[in-house]
Amino acid sequence: MGCNDNLQPNQASQSDPPGPCPVTPTPLSSFTSANTATVAGPLVNRIKVPVVLAEPTIQIPIETTITLGALATEIKRVKKNVFLDQVKLVPVAPFTRVDGTDFFTFSRAKLFIAGHIRKNIEYTSAGSSIVGCTVSLIDQVVDIPFTGFTELSTTAGTLINLPILGINETSESSFHSDTNNLNARLDKFFFNNLVKFNEQPFGELVAANFFELDFASPEPAPEATFTFSTFTEKIVLELTVKVLQTQQLAIAATSVVPVLPGLTPPL
Repeated sequence: MGCNDNLQPNQASQSDPPGPCPVTPTPLSSFTSANTATVAGPLVNRIKVPVVLAEPTIQIPIETTITLGALATEIKRVKKNVFLDQVKLVPVAPFTRVDGTDFFTFSRAKLFIAGHIRKNIEYTSAGSSIVGCTVSLIDQVVDIPFTGFTELSTTAGTLINLPILGINETSESSFHSDTNNLNARLDKFFFNNLVKFNEQPFGELVAANFFELDFASPEPAPEATFTFSTFTEKIVLELTVKVLQTQQLAIAATSVVPVLPGLTPPL
């Protein structure tokens, strides 16, 4: 049954739109809250946390032509989102060894970015049904891919903190022949391989700012009925990303332990 099924014929006609349906709200209970007491725990000297290596805003110009599924008369609304498929940091020389270790840092890198813009286009078409003053809309979703790279460096200020990577090492020892010390033994070697597993720098999407110009392509003749099925977009995407790497940091801090009476046996 509808919301107006109890109306008499003289109260509403079949052409009248249905009125709002009543909704019964659910009353909420009021809960109390208070701060949880804490005490100082043991000292903390080292933590492992994500460190921000860079947070650039990258300007990405894109031009594309979109073909609509029906003959359009007007674009009503376009909603946009961006999805990143790849954020990869590639080191570029020079490299600097961390004193006393076989780890190194670098002050220049190429940041490779790949992704796509998802556009939800709503438009009216020449064959749209019209009821009164209401015109039905057609919805179409398209993906616009982009890929490229940008330079990061400490000189330009785009590399905020230095990444840290370990070097794999391989060594090999050979032996004299068992017969004499004049020949090498070709069947006996000692191998040593040191493999370091590094924290992979990773990306995080922060913000996307779109500047866009759309126009019918080709432009209809002035005397023709204004309809189009394709249009060209010129987009400038300002993409802000965060590049991070998990690192160990030396700190001087005190841990905090909550006081929860009744859960821990008394001393």
